[in-house]
Amino acid sequence: MATRTAEERQREIVRVARATGSVDVTTLAAELGVAKETVRRDLRALEDHGLIRRTHGGAYPVESAGFETTLAFRATSHVPEKRRIAAAAAGLLGDAETVFVDEGFTPQLIAEALPRDRPLTVVTASLPTAGSLAGAENITVLLLGGRVRSGTLATVDHWTTRMLSGFVLDLAYVGANGISREHGLTTPDPAVSEVKAQAMRAARRTVFAGVHTKFGAVSFCRFAEVGALEAIVTSTLLPTSEAHRYSLLGPQVVRV
Repeated sequence: MATRTAEERQREIVRVARATGSVDVTTLAAELGVAKETVRRDLRALEDHGLIRRTHGGAYPVESAGFETTLAFRATSHVPEKRRIAAAAAGLLGDAETVFVDEGFTPQLIAEALPRDRPLTVVTASLPTAGSLAGAENITVLLLGGRVRSGTLATVDHWTTRMLSGFVLDLAYVGANGISREHGLTTPDPAVSEVKAQAMRAARRTVFAGVHTKFGAVSFCRFAEVGALEAIVTSTLLPTSEAHRYSLLGPQVVRV
């Protein structure tokens, strides 16, 4: 194999990370024919450019304006962690009767974990969430109209936000592609960002639920500050010290 430049190597690393969901230093070194330290240097450079996040022994891609994982992919990654988080998030329902459930796999799991023993109205832009709840006892589903994005199977654009603006909701469960103390909650697509922001404006309380890999990640469009959240629900894979730093900005941080 011809020797690649650092730029070519890094482009290939990003391509593999996006295609498979993560990369491993040892495997990359073997595939690229370079030393592990060279790969680590490449990963540091890519992290500095906001394209990946490094982990112990590897890295995973950061979602950006040019790259977003599909719902199908999200339904296969960190699933046990997402189920624990969803159950804990559903436990924060309190006496809410009207609930917004965001697009994405973790919010869909939250919707499926909501109680069925009392009347609830669920407002969502997500076709899979609406479908999974449509036959549920005691749950009324309001599906927001709009343009359906193929990757996430959720509606966006002015139809969606206009319909949302007519509601006053007790609680919004939101997801994000990234959450950081400095940049708040972010997502790659401006149209999705608008829906999330409008849902939070319509809701009295907002709960963010997401896996540990979302923390410190920054995407393209900011739709909320951390301080706007009542609670953050994640797993114990987020270190206690980091959870405490987020709680200092206002929200209760629940780790499961």
